[in-house]
Amino acid sequence: MNISMASKKPASDYSESSIRVLKGLEPVKQRPGMYTRTENPLHIIQEVIDNASDEALGGHCKNIGVTLNTDGSITVEDDGRGIPVGLHPEEGVSTVEIVFTRLHAGGKFDKGSGGAYAFSGGLHGVGVSVTNALSKRLEITVWRKDDQGNGVHQLAFEAGDVVEPLTSSPAERGGKKNGTRVTAWPDGKYFDSPNIPMSELQRLLRSKAVLLPGVTVTLTIEKTGDVQTWRYDEGLRGYLTEALNQSSSGQTLIPLFEGAQFAAAGDEGFAEGEGAAWVVAWTEEGGVVRESYVNLIPTPSGGTHESGLRDGLFGAVKSFVELHSLLPKGVKLLPEDVFARVSFVLSAKVLDPQFQGQTKERLNSRDAVKLVSTFTRPPLELWLNQHVEYGKKLAELVIKQAQSRLRSLQKVEKKKSSGVAVLPGKLTDCESSDITRNELFLVEGDSAGGSAKMGRDKEFQAILPLRGKVLNSWETDRDRLFANNEIHDIAVAMGVDPHGPDDNPDLSGLRYGKICILSDADVDGSHIQVLLLTLFFKHFPALFRNGNICIARPPLYRVDVPARGKKPIQKLYALDDGELLAIEDKLKKEGLREGTWSISRFKGLGEMNAEQLWETTMNPDTRRLLPVSFGEYNLAESASRFNMLMGKGEAAARRAWIEEHGNETEADI
Repeated sequence: MNISMASKKPASDYSESSIRVLKGLEPVKQRPGMYTRTENPLHIIQEVIDNASDEALGGHCKNIGVTLNTDGSITVEDDGRGIPVGLHPEEGVSTVEIVFTRLHAGGKFDKGSGGAYAFSGGLHGVGVSVTNALSKRLEITVWRKDDQGNGVHQLAFEAGDVVEPLTSSPAERGGKKNGTRVTAWPDGKYFDSPNIPMSELQRLLRSKAVLLPGVTVTLTIEKTGDVQTWRYDEGLRGYLTEALNQSSSGQTLIPLFEGAQFAAAGDEGFAEGEGAAWVVAWTEEGGVVRESYVNLIPTPSGGTHESGLRDGLFGAVKSFVELHSLLPKGVKLLPEDVFARVSFVLSAKVLDPQFQGQTKERLNSRDAVKLVSTFTRPPLELWLNQHVEYGKKLAELVIKQAQSRLRSLQKVEKKKSSGVAVLPGKLTDCESSDITRNELFLVEGDSAGGSAKMGRDKEFQAILPLRGKVLNSWETDRDRLFANNEIHDIAVAMGVDPHGPDDNPDLSGLRYGKICILSDADVDGSHIQVLLLTLFFKHFPALFRNGNICIARPPLYRVDVPARGKKPIQKLYALDDGELLAIEDKLKKEGLREGTWSISRFKGLGEMNAEQLWETTMNPDTRRLLPVSFGEYNLAESASRFNMLMGKGEAAARRAWIEEHGNETEADI
């Protein structure tokens, strides 16, 4: 349930009647951007396609058809089991109606041994209910076998509300016996464009066919009569081969490396069925092809499963190079050297995946790094040592990449050899000169700074501890900034002088590609974040614009899981309550009784040791680092908002804004 202001009222009229509660699908209609992409309606149709794909993933569906109708509607039909239509035991309403009208409802929440979907696209639970909310009309037909025989069940909605209640009738003899058909008319007022991009839809449907061997996926365009059909019996291999041929990437350096591995019952550290299928190719020239999926959901922004693949490939190739003494003196291999010329298709299965944002474009589940890395490294290592000639060809390519990277760094160093500033004594610098990799962590407090120094990767991560709260610099003149020691040290460490929004500052002295604010996950930590963001926005806006400023997100909870059988003690981390719930669901799926694990809440960074801080907050493969940008606001709007929040004479405006928007945050009490 969300809460929103009914209207803008003066502060004096702020009372109980000023608040209204958004029920049902109203939150989606009020703020569609929180639930889906609003450039076009493709994502709300994808939610329906994903449901059909989940049926196929469970082995219950062999055909998925999508039709673009002449009246602007889109139909998705499958031959799966059909959405249940009987009365829900707890709600007393038809189950199919609940699925399309209630947020956070669906078969994917039931992860137990009898769950309908052990592996699906996540726990958000807002999929097709969002499709319904943002459609002018939505019609559902379900074919499903029940006690009385085969039945046809129909239901229709307009703007998310039932307009034609559920009706049921016997199925025609010889007709369809099971499946679901959903036809939606997306409401153009919620989208920048009412048109679905054809190339994206085709790519989405083709990927479903690739990831579901034996399933036929069809796209029909009613207006032209065109029909496209995809079915890949070779799965990932056939898909990547076709994509490489289309991208003119040249011959692969070694035969395609492919495999699939999934955890068995009782497997150490992973739930039964978790794992990955992959196909990997290295080419010397041309473009690279990279596609990844989690439980059939495309992840165009990558995430932790791709990090796991990179980790596994790097570990195998590095081990081969070292075993055969192939590395020239003075050259150090990095993961990006192995990954630079890699093309791949990766399909991971993860129980209760955690995504960044509702649109599920990036996987954030920390366990996925270890999961994919553990399953991909050993087979590649074995294959390379069984095919040494191919291994040496691959090693040659990887070493060339490393040497090229080192040469480019030397060029940069020569440019910057003069005029070196005296760096602050508190700064623990990194070894690398590669600005694109280097990171500076501005850490709240000396104790957390100590853990960060011990836990960091000293090659590319620098630490600058901050004592106390930084000055509110919104109304501080530029020439008075350096009177504050903390701001002076930050500026000198970064290598950039303060400047204004209309200046053209010299950024050639910038020493770090990422400036990361690392503070406690409490109110004081948030205050420090705001003060530092104010400093960067007001006096270093070029760094804001270039995407150099980031916020690190340490976890709020730690879950201690006792040893059981062959499995050692586990420490799991959750960013928020939603992730904590997902972790507990997963532990139950692994057979643990509720109450056998303990949950502790971090009061601050100082409570974390170096290893915990690295694993949860600083390791690029497993951390949650949020880049800061203007978002939906332009520079002038952002400046006005900062002024209202940070200006000394803006108390009345702040109060009015808090009264209007205070309902949009969850209080940490």
